[in-house]
Amino acid sequence: MVSKSELKRLSALQQQVGEQLVNLSDAHLKTIPMDDELADAVTLARKINRKKDGFRRQLQFIGKLMRSRDISPIEEALAKLQHLHQAQNARFHLLEKTRDAIADRGDDAIQAAIDECPALERQKLRQFHRAIGKERSKNAPPKAYRELFQYLKEHMLDQD
Repeated sequence: MVSKSELKRLSALQQQVGEQLVNLSDAHLKTIPMDDELADAVTLARKINRKKDGFRRQLQFIGKLMRSRDISPIEEALAKLQHLHQAQNARFHLLEKTRDAIADRGDDAIQAAIDECPALERQKLRQFHRAIGKERSKNAPPKAYRELFQYLKEHMLDQD
């Protein structure tokens, strides 16, 4: 027999999963396996003003709907989306580190970047390094710094 407090904790967890669904973008929401009744409830919750009491009640209703369903496929889909987001962030952090290294250290960082991604052009990277140095000495806006990031993003993310 499950205790009343355990039921309340489980209910709160299911309501949190429902709130995650409400907060997803339209594109991500389409990837979540839901039946029509639950999908309609989530859509309605997204339309309700979040500051009103109706939104809280709608979230409770979504939690109630989820109690009568197997939510493991929904939780798996949410976990995949979270993992995808984390992987994307990790790739952008790698791009930022590579850009900063090229801007600061020059040739040895350029060689390391080319070893990592052979599609990069050494001459172009050196041009970016020189332009960034000139911008920094003149206290100019970091145009080349941004262009280097875009160049790395184009070439390093395409290889994945």
